[in-house]
Amino acid sequence: MKGDIPRLIDEWQIAPKLWDAVRFEVDHRDELGQFILTGSSVPVSYEHIHHTGTGRFSWLLMRPMSLYESLDSTGEVSLKELFETPEQIDGENALDLRRLAFLVCRGGWPRATDLEGEVALEQAFDYYDAIVKSDISRVDGVSRNPERVKRLMRSYARNQGTQAAKTLICADIAANEAETFDSDTVYSYINALKKIFVIEEMEAWNPNLRSKTAIRTSNTRYFVDPSIAVAALGLGPQDLIDDLNTFGLLFETMCIRDLRVFADVLNGDVYHFRDKTDLECDAVIHLRNGFYGLIEIKLGGDRLIEEGAENLKKLRDKIDTTKMKVPAFLMVLIGVGDYAYRRQDGVYVVPVGCLKD
Repeated sequence: MKGDIPRLIDEWQIAPKLWDAVRFEVDHRDELGQFILTGSSVPVSYEHIHHTGTGRFSWLLMRPMSLYESLDSTGEVSLKELFETPEQIDGENALDLRRLAFLVCRGGWPRATDLEGEVALEQAFDYYDAIVKSDISRVDGVSRNPERVKRLMRSYARNQGTQAAKTLICADIAANEAETFDSDTVYSYINALKKIFVIEEMEAWNPNLRSKTAIRTSNTRYFVDPSIAVAALGLGPQDLIDDLNTFGLLFETMCIRDLRVFADVLNGDVYHFRDKTDLECDAVIHLRNGFYGLIEIKLGGDRLIEEGAENLKKLRDKIDTTKMKVPAFLMVLIGVGDYAYRRQDGVYVVPVGCLKD
């Protein structure tokens, strides 16, 4: 415990008694920023921890890196600035379709971001192998068959960006795999994947609306990084270019990953909106101070951009602004496009290759 501060202790969960030792030191030193505890995504057993650490510890979730953090985005358009001064924007996008496909498959794993080519793509497959062979069983001590884990993860990958119920995932597995799962098994596997931060579902946004339209409250299913879905499905960059529908779904997962990274910095959360008329908004960034922005995600193309902009304006017009703030901005977040710009109707069109927090 002695030495320069802050004192970094890596993989502390291997010796969980360190938690109480650190808490003891913090109480006696009565100063901030004394220790940094880092660990793997597999949670520790709490049987050797006698104190919660409330008031002594702050938790920070380390997500995969955003495109801005990996230097694949220019960062010319700032989400923070859109919330504060949503005026004219400017930015030039250097990412074409082929590069985007590579970035989706590579993922935001720190080591992979320093590499190129096939060796960079292997990092996601290595992580996927660790999940199915050991991590998912280590999380709670329940042995799970690696082949069944693979089948579940393939089905989850096919249902990313949807509100698919467990029964639908069961049906998907029955239709596409060699065996069936019951809903209890699906729940057990998904819950274990949540615990090791492989998947992170998105909660539904519940704004005040002018009408009595019912809002769907089911969570939207996402992996924490699109490369996990790529590995689960056994795909590569060329496969995505050859199948733009799948590419679009996995591109959406990459954008959600980046928006979550940025929202964390801004003290906000990312939600999804869908009502009973199927009016949908892919992402709502809602800050702690009540400000929020509405975002539609499209791979690119004039038709899809126009479709996204119209959805955003419909949702904006439904919100009861006598009971909550007006949206700080409306944005169509795209993959392919030369520039970031503001349309005449006020909707921003921003390539993900220009965005930062």
